[in-house]
Amino acid sequence: AIAVIGFMPTYFVPLVQGQFAAPPIIHIHGIIFFGWTVLFASQTWLVANGSTLTHRTWGMLGIAWATAMVFVVFAAVAVRINILSAAGYRVEALAFSWVQIGGILLFAAIFTLAIVNVKKPEIHKRLMLLGTITLLDAPIARWFLIFLAPPVPAGEIAPPPPPFITIPPALVADLLLVVAIVYDWRTRGRPHPVYLIGGAAVLAYQLSRPIIGASPI
Repeated sequence: AIAVIGFMPTYFVPLVQGQFAAPPIIHIHGIIFFGWTVLFASQTWLVANGSTLTHRTWGMLGIAWATAMVFVVFAAVAVRINILSAAGYRVEALAFSWVQIGGILLFAAIFTLAIVNVKKPEIHKRLMLLGTITLLDAPIARWFLIFLAPPVPAGEIAPPPPPFITIPPALVADLLLVVAIVYDWRTRGRPHPVYLIGGAAVLAYQLSRPIIGASPI
C-alpha cells in the first residue's frame, strides 16, 4: 500500500494521464521495484498459509529479482546523473546519488544475510522485513516533495534535493520497524536482535546520508 500510494502523485497518475516522460530505464526500475513488493507480499502469504515449500521454490526467483534491483539502480542513477549534469546540476546529482546507491547496497547486505540465514526462519523473516522497510522511504518521500518542494515550471528539470531532505521520510518509514519491535515485545517478551542491531545500522546509514553525500570523494 505504501509503495503504490507513495508513487501515485509522481508516477502512476501522470503515467496514466500521459504526462510522465522518462528514459526507459526509469520505467524498468519502477517495474522491478514494484515487483519486489508484490513478491514480498506473496512470499509472506505463502508461509502464513503453510505453503513453505512453495515459498522456498519462489525464493530462487527472489534472489534473481534482488540482484536485478541492484543493477537497475546503478543504471538508473547513471542515466539520471547524465540528465541532471546536462541541466547544470552535476554536483547536486552526485551528492544525491549516494542516497540511491547507499540504499540499494544496504538492502543488498540485509538481503544477503537473510539468504545466509534461510534455515533460521526467525532471523530470515525479520531480515527480509527489515530490508523491505529500507526501500519504503522512497515512496514516502514523494509526498514530502508534493507538499514541500517548490513548483517547477513546465519543461524545466528540477534539481535533485539535498540528501538531508531524505531523513524525515526515512524516519517515517522506520515507524514500521517500531511496530515490528512492539509486536515482538508483546509476543516474545523482548525485541529480536535483528531489529535492534539491524535497525541501528539502518538508522546510522540514514543519518549519515548528508555527510557522505557532501563528501568530495
